[in-house]
Amino acid sequence: MSASYRVDLDAFAANLHRVREAVSPAAHMLVVKDDAYAHGLEAVVRRAADEGVGWFGAFDVATGAAVRRVVGPDARIFVWLIGGATDLAAGVAADLDLGIGDEALLHDLSDLHLDRPARVHLKIDTGLHRNGIRPERWDDALVLARDLVRGGRVAFEGVWSHISEASDADDDDARALFLAARDAARSAGLNPRFSHLAASAAGFARGEFREDLVRVGAFSYGIRPAGGPDEAELGITPIATLVARVTRADAEGVHLDVGSLHGVPSSLAGRFSVATRSGDRRVVAIHPTSIVVEAGAGVDVGGEVAVFGRGALCSATDLAERIDTIGEEIALRVSPILPRVYR
Repeated sequence: MSASYRVDLDAFAANLHRVREAVSPAAHMLVVKDDAYAHGLEAVVRRAADEGVGWFGAFDVATGAAVRRVVGPDARIFVWLIGGATDLAAGVAADLDLGIGDEALLHDLSDLHLDRPARVHLKIDTGLHRNGIRPERWDDALVLARDLVRGGRVAFEGVWSHISEASDADDDDARALFLAARDAARSAGLNPRFSHLAASAAGFARGEFREDLVRVGAFSYGIRPAGGPDEAELGITPIATLVARVTRADAEGVHLDVGSLHGVPSSLAGRFSVATRSGDRRVVAIHPTSIVVEAGAGVDVGGEVAVFGRGALCSATDLAERIDTIGEEIALRVSPILPRVYR
């Protein structure tokens, strides 16, 4: 196979600067979950650190530890998928900031013997139900957290939450719950150094949601929201291109060496086109390891075709909209067996 996923790190750097400009004066927390949205964790994190990114959102402890190995001791790395005591201990050992959205994890912390206090960001569930402590349990969780702080086991770093970004009204309700939860923390004697609520869309569009940190993943990689403003409006650009090679031409059409197992859902057959040297050609079939486009002269075996992304006819989100999903899903489908090529 000679297909590849080509990542333009200069375009990535330009997106980072655009994000920083858009969310200022809040700091940008670059989300690097799922192998940096399938762009390759190490290369992405290294370039981001070179561009001055000081906060990384790593999702789980294993990814957070991997980021720490790349960036060294100075960056802050936030994780929020934590499985229990073992994850907590590993997170503290890797010097990670821990997003705690379950009272049981606070009890686990109280039972651990740690070399240093755990840096904790307590999560309030503001209605999305993507973990988080329910509002009716918040005061009890604050008592637990305060006891851990007084016992030297916890450094209380932040209050945070996820919002749906489905409608302004829903997000306004979520923000009201978030602010009330932060006020309650302060009344309980817990003074968070950081508050963070917004991700990409709200971070760009709604200044009152930015708080101290904005967790931006998709926009950093040039992945716009489905059904939302386009890349030009946002000032971002896709940073990666799925590139295939022509393997043969036959009665079915022109065959390219990527397929549904490599990142292009079979449901997209007949719904988009790719550019070739002799013009745009409709994708007529998607097999597990190949795409077939319309037959015709002027396509050379061994030649390259941009399937989606930077420089292609369609972005990841363009394809996503054709099958009622989001651009991240298309990006994350790019197979890990395809080499990542950086420039």
